[in-house]
Amino acid sequence: MIKFTVISTKGGVGKTTLTANLGALLADMGLRVLMIDADVQPSLSKFYPLSQPKPSAGLTEVIVRGEVTAECISSTMYRNLDIVVSDDPEGSLPHWLLNRIDRGFRLRMALNSPAVTDSYDCVLIDTQGAVGPLQDAAALAADILISPITPEILSAREFKDGTMELLDRLEPSSALGATLGPMKALIYRQDRTTDARVIAAGIREDFIKLKGRVTVLETVVPHAKAYKEAATLRTPVHRHERKRDGATPSAYAVMHQLTWELIPSLEGTLVESYSARERVA
Repeated sequence: MIKFTVISTKGGVGKTTLTANLGALLADMGLRVLMIDADVQPSLSKFYPLSQPKPSAGLTEVIVRGEVTAECISSTMYRNLDIVVSDDPEGSLPHWLLNRIDRGFRLRMALNSPAVTDSYDCVLIDTQGAVGPLQDAAALAADILISPITPEILSAREFKDGTMELLDRLEPSSALGATLGPMKALIYRQDRTTDARVIAAGIREDFIKLKGRVTVLETVVPHAKAYKEAATLRTPVHRHERKRDGATPSAYAVMHQLTWELIPSLEGTLVESYSARERVA
């Protein structure tokens, strides 16, 4: 089982959309995927329709009990794709965690529950943009961190500063047995302007200088309306846009390329067809 946490110290960079689309493609490839909405604003929980509109439990029970049970897991309407929903509208969970000496490790321990290890091939964790104990717990639960970054001056600056602060804060946890996974930056929503290309190149240069603490993925997710359209329709973007005209690659091609880069053992695996929208038991 492989665990990814999609993380950024800046909000609005596309973490939730990336998590949902990556999870759905992996599920269509035949992997059993569990998404976890570790954001007090439950955007991922609402991204795809659920087979049961009102889950009986979610993230709060996972964190408080330190265990994932079947009651905490909701099924989406897509085959192989399940979710632990965010159920903390008051935002009290980060405050509860703050008083726990094991706050950084509770989600990591919970993901060792048989309900996860016996049933899933991949876990994808979406996070909040705000720095805090819930974000830290999500980061320390992952094998690999994925951080989307938009090629804009302010976003790039915030990414570099915020990422370095996060790494400096969490890397010492390895002394307690929780090694922080490698971080992979993803150029996200790049348009075709010269400025965007120059900033993207600068981001790559900056992280080369960091001696491997962060690597920048070769895949680039373009700024394209298909991603917003798919989110509105509550459908995976690789299903929504299989082909497109022009120089910009289709969402189908981009998401496959990203998946192959993140999980090399899947390289060459293509989703040629998929079942109807309804989940198949």
